[in-house]
Amino acid sequence: MTTTTTNTVTAANERKTPSYSAELDALAINTLRFLAADMVEAANSGHPGLPLGTSTIAWTLWSRYLRHDPADPQWPDRDRFVLSAGHGSALLYALLHLFGYDLPMSELRKFRQLGSRTPGHPEFGHTPGVETTTGPLGQGIANGVGMALGERMLAARCNTAEHTVVDHRTWVLAGDGDLMEGLSHEAASLAGRLGLDKLTVIFDDNDITIDGAASNSCADDAAARFTAYGWRVVSVPDGNDAEALGQAFRSAMESDGRPTFIQVQTTIGFGAPGVEGTPKAHGSPLGAATLAAMRKRFDWPDQSFRVPDAVGASAAALAAAGTITHAEWTRIHTAWQSANPELAADFALDRIALPTDAADALGRCARDVAVADRMATRKASGKALNALAEVYRGLVGGSADLAGSTNTAIPGGDVSADDFSGRTIHFGIREHAMAAVMNGMALHRGLRPFGSTFLVFSDYLRPALRLSALMKLPVVYIFTHDSVHVGEDGPTHQPIEQIEALRLIPGLTVLRPADAAETAMAWQLAAENTSGPTALILSRQDLPTLGGDGLDDIGTHGARIVRSGGKSADVVLAASGSEVGLALEAAEILGERGVATTVASVMCRERLECTSHGTWAGFPDAPVVWIEAGVTTGWRALSSPRDRVVGLERFGESGPGAAVAAHMGLTPAVVADVAEDALSGRTG
Repeated sequence: MTTTTTNTVTAANERKTPSYSAELDALAINTLRFLAADMVEAANSGHPGLPLGTSTIAWTLWSRYLRHDPADPQWPDRDRFVLSAGHGSALLYALLHLFGYDLPMSELRKFRQLGSRTPGHPEFGHTPGVETTTGPLGQGIANGVGMALGERMLAARCNTAEHTVVDHRTWVLAGDGDLMEGLSHEAASLAGRLGLDKLTVIFDDNDITIDGAASNSCADDAAARFTAYGWRVVSVPDGNDAEALGQAFRSAMESDGRPTFIQVQTTIGFGAPGVEGTPKAHGSPLGAATLAAMRKRFDWPDQSFRVPDAVGASAAALAAAGTITHAEWTRIHTAWQSANPELAADFALDRIALPTDAADALGRCARDVAVADRMATRKASGKALNALAEVYRGLVGGSADLAGSTNTAIPGGDVSADDFSGRTIHFGIREHAMAAVMNGMALHRGLRPFGSTFLVFSDYLRPALRLSALMKLPVVYIFTHDSVHVGEDGPTHQPIEQIEALRLIPGLTVLRPADAAETAMAWQLAAENTSGPTALILSRQDLPTLGGDGLDDIGTHGARIVRSGGKSADVVLAASGSEVGLALEAAEILGERGVATTVASVMCRERLECTSHGTWAGFPDAPVVWIEAGVTTGWRALSSPRDRVVGLERFGESGPGAAVAAHMGLTPAVVADVAEDALSGRTG
């Protein structure tokens, strides 16, 4: 069914697009080359080498094989093109302009300038037609794996015998640096195992890095590596051979159940005398003399930012053909919606479709788990996740080989090369790839991804998580085993600085619930947060059920009162997660000493910081002791001179969790003594 649909669309495109000629192709390829070179020259900054070396690849793909509609860059069934080697952004901007995306020549002239839509590296949501933010090498490859996985999973859910509404490809252009990054190994291995046959990575193999030949540091046989990962490998000896490239692209579109790796031998800076084939072509403007010599070599007029009429007309005709293909798909999609209203409601394809009863499901879960005297928040999270999954069919995800420990198993079966209708993705022990693949799935839209690992291993995936925040992607990260209470596994597995490090990422919502009911609330906040990523920080050990009201205060202020010392309370103990229970025990000691104490659970410190620098109506006018089993930097920044902070400034120890915590000063008695210090006015 899928193959027939693809062939029908391809045939339709061939009838509606203009005829090709070697002369027109050469003119278009040189147009791309000189637009890119002119952008870099005008900015006196940028990377001309990749655009000059890969313009034949780009034109051949975009003019003949890439299915897209420049009039609607968000068409759900478009092919995705990812420039993983994001430093070559001038090539992408030249393509977008040429094919009629909303990127006028004036923006190309402002390349790399403040406020332009042509930033130094492509940015998702900033430039029409840019599918993902790239620049950190390897990320685009893994994003492409996520996009291809999203396509296969949605196709399994949405396509019917009568209507095919999900049927597109993902194309990634990557360089030597992308393949050197360990992330590419992780992602490629996963893609091969899953048989993502609609994914093609085009390798710009020019053997050049900034410091010299790529072979100075990397002698890998890339073809053998990808073959071992389960990919089909195609070789193109000359990156300027449009016919050979076309044959390779057609081969990639003829599925054999494997993703395709096309290794293309190119010359960096092709056509620029004196610099082509050398590191000098990578990241510096060509200069007036070299650019003039290059114009002479290609018989190109001495006119910057030039688009010949024939090239503009050809690209416009190709864009119009894409619009017609899009219209044909829209007709099919409309019929599909009418015939399958439940599917259409669950899988909007072009956005996140959060079910209206998600809050009710999580509310019921909160009431159910509140009856337990004690429960680890990782276990409460598992119950909340399953309650949400029951009503949220678009919720999918998995773990970095830790589902049993992170409590992230959900019903619905596993995702595999033989069956993409499952909901559980086995990412393997690949934290970085897990996060970057989830980014690709979120960028693809239609599904809501979550992933999990131990908090200490958030370091392994941080670059991709940072990009989640930069792109404002609604990815949910579940981080368990959140403190020295991990215990016997020792300091390598006991997170100390990780929560604070996560809070430093702009746009990342960090939630550390203190009991089971708060965990259900945390999941509600995560589900409702469709404008950025959320990190849930969860305990390994059981925590007491706190009871009480004020859960809605967490959504508004980031905190709630779990014990009131009255309007004239002497001191406030404000803690997050497992340390809220510790604060309550300390409050009992203080009560015996005649100190009226209010205890607050601070699940989201960033929201609390936004409310009058850490205070709101729930806090009495009293010194605050901030408590968390981690580094104290951020809490000290939040504190007033009369406040105190109880935390950790060193790595942990191996031993039973409670014993380790006590050894490191996380005891009710210590907290009570610190509170009395605050009341006495002594400096901490």
